[in-house]
Amino acid sequence: MGNRPPDCKEVRKTEMNLPTKEQIRRARKAMAEKLPAAYYRKADLAIREKVLALPAWREAKTVMAYVSVAGEPDTRALIDLAAVEGKRVLLPRCPDRIRMEAVPFSGWERMRRSPFGIPEPEGEAAEEKPELILIPCVAATAEGTRLGHGAGYYDRFLRTQDGLKVCLCFGAFLTERLPSDPWDLKMDLVLTEGDGQTEAGERMQAERPEGI
Repeated sequence: MGNRPPDCKEVRKTEMNLPTKEQIRRARKAMAEKLPAAYYRKADLAIREKVLALPAWREAKTVMAYVSVAGEPDTRALIDLAAVEGKRVLLPRCPDRIRMEAVPFSGWERMRRSPFGIPEPEGEAAEEKPELILIPCVAATAEGTRLGHGAGYYDRFLRTQDGLKVCLCFGAFLTERLPSDPWDLKMDLVLTEGDGQTEAGERMQAERPEGI
């Protein structure tokens, strides 16, 4: 019969052999602590250059980023560059355990620490939607599957957005497969410091077996 796409039962059987999301998170955290600082410095620079080279970056008037923490590609330089270029910069704020909102960045001096220890902007939430959204991850696949920290903030927020969804991922955390749930949203693009840049959304639609 030749090569045929796997049916749903085969896919589910394969997914059962994957580590759980929480196991992957623990493993990635341990790996992140062992990677040398030189790796992060070099990878941060390469990822930043890839973001700046995106047509979506050059064309966007409004960009949403995130304030990076340990183990995530650095975004602070990108936030500053966007402001210098005259772009409107939005950053995430989580006012409760369910919602994420996009708030204009008006300077590092107007940031406050959230209960998670992440700096968040003060002020009113923005009404406009960003054309480009930079998104962190714990791990990702080249096809656009993203593993976050597990609270679901980004999955809920991104379903309300139309902008290009770009996941920034260290190459060390790029993997071939990840477990996913129906509510996990695919990324449009995954950027790493190496060759892990893929137009994930179009590829997933083209290669997705019928009925899965």
